[in-house]
Amino acid sequence: MYGLGWFYYDWTILLMLPGLLLGLWAQWAVRSRFKRYSKMRTRSGLTGAQAAAGILAEAGLSNVEIEVIGGRLSDHYDPRKQVLRLSADVAHSDSVAALGIAAHEAGHAVQHALGYFPLHLRNAAVPVTKLGSWLYIPLFIAGLIFSFQPLIWIGIGCFSFVILFQLITLPVEFNASRRAMVSLRDGGYLEYDELPGARKVLSAAALTYVAALVTSILLLIRLLVISGVLRR
Repeated sequence: MYGLGWFYYDWTILLMLPGLLLGLWAQWAVRSRFKRYSKMRTRSGLTGAQAAAGILAEAGLSNVEIEVIGGRLSDHYDPRKQVLRLSADVAHSDSVAALGIAAHEAGHAVQHALGYFPLHLRNAAVPVTKLGSWLYIPLFIAGLIFSFQPLIWIGIGCFSFVILFQLITLPVEFNASRRAMVSLRDGGYLEYDELPGARKVLSAAALTYVAALVTSILLLIRLLVISGVLRR
């Protein structure tokens, strides 16, 4: 997605540095906090899968299945198949981190069932976003090579869909985390003193989406500088 941002070398690559540093810090925060709060066992003794199942049941979502998948922090909700997929580290663990992540993904299932508009808008934007991320590099480069400004603008326009998608993603993720914290608290899955740990894990995960958006905005600025638009 960010091919031109990293493989076209001139002074403008420095514009990408803040996004790179923020992204690295966000990834470190996620791993660090997940590792820390994976060691903190919940007094309820419930696993991530059990907590997710409970939250889904409370929302009346008996049609949503829970699957255990491979990978680390690969947890996600599939709205097309209405399946909540949890990594083994989350599904089988009774840690504060596991329950936080499981509740977050269950929050996406609840969003889907309630018709949460930003989620449906994001899902609808996926095909256009994928197309835009594939097309913007060849179109932009072709425009530069042939000095054809319309192609450059079309390439930039294609990349703008990526930024729009990431903007839509932020409220979806923040809302799912808020739902998760309410469910964990009101459902008694976590004790009062355990809630801050789950919140820290989810906050770190949310920061990765913020970092991705910042990186994309900086890349957009870089594209505009390379094209000469911001030099006029």
